[in-house]
Amino acid sequence: MELIDFSHDIPTARLPLVATLGFFDGVHIGHRYLIEQVKKTAAGEGLPSAVITFPIHPRKVLQQDYQPKLLCGYDEKIELLSDTDIDYCISFPFTKERSKLSAEDFMRNILKEKIGVKTLVIGYDHRFGRNREEGFTEYKRYGEEMGMSVIQAKELRFEGGGVSSSQIRRLLSEGNMVKANKLLSYNYRLSGKIVEGYQVGRSIGFPTANIKVREKYKVIPKLGVYAVLAHLSEGIHKGMLYIGKRPTLHNDSRISVEANIFDFSGNLYNHPLTVEFIDFIRADQKFENMDALVRQIHRDKEAVMRRLADFRI
Repeated sequence: MELIDFSHDIPTARLPLVATLGFFDGVHIGHRYLIEQVKKTAAGEGLPSAVITFPIHPRKVLQQDYQPKLLCGYDEKIELLSDTDIDYCISFPFTKERSKLSAEDFMRNILKEKIGVKTLVIGYDHRFGRNREEGFTEYKRYGEEMGMSVIQAKELRFEGGGVSSSQIRRLLSEGNMVKANKLLSYNYRLSGKIVEGYQVGRSIGFPTANIKVREKYKVIPKLGVYAVLAHLSEGIHKGMLYIGKRPTLHNDSRISVEANIFDFSGNLYNHPLTVEFIDFIRADQKFENMDALVRQIHRDKEAVMRRLADFRI
């Protein structure tokens, strides 16, 4: 996949294209199903395939105080899109001025004349243009008038229902990692830098790496304990992750993200760490004293080790 920044001109040698467009948060199985249809259509027409996406959430551009909850950051999204084997990813900056374009003007002035889209594959429920007031019927008519073929993609049905980014966000908020991972087609991840913590874990025999999450808008799953795979620069380790407010130790409103990495010892401060969520073990809770907390952590580790027993790393 070649990434094209639409802040610059697109060489005409790469045109025309079969393309789709959207924000593609998480690049989940529904997105991948759509992209497969784009690739199949492009192959049938003998043209390159493309995804047109936005570096910043459109609502964030229109409402600067909006705090989006996202499944992936921009760099992660580009990496995930590259795994689909699409020919081009066109990064299209969404602006307030462009939000005022009608669907017809957007199709003619941007998609056709600037990007060179010959065939547009629209997600089954996707709407664009000023106020998102028109739909596929209008897009198809506009396309016929300007010489652009517009195709409505088929919807992916999974276990009796559709698939959406908002559905996956809800699953993460419920701690349902198994289904969320199925809908994503990969294990959900958080990445960040290891920072100095309270040092309590070390004193009770469970040293933790405190993670400052890199993407401030990324969804933090339900508070609790998780079975994870910890990706360090020197390799991958099994581990357990705690997300919570440490209610037994502090009355703190801040959420801590702390990983206890199995079979590892060393100073990790300021090092990057990515945790790959495998399963939810239990919810966050307050214990009557430290002894009760330590006993529960031992049980948590046993549960995590059973859950990760089949993973060979």
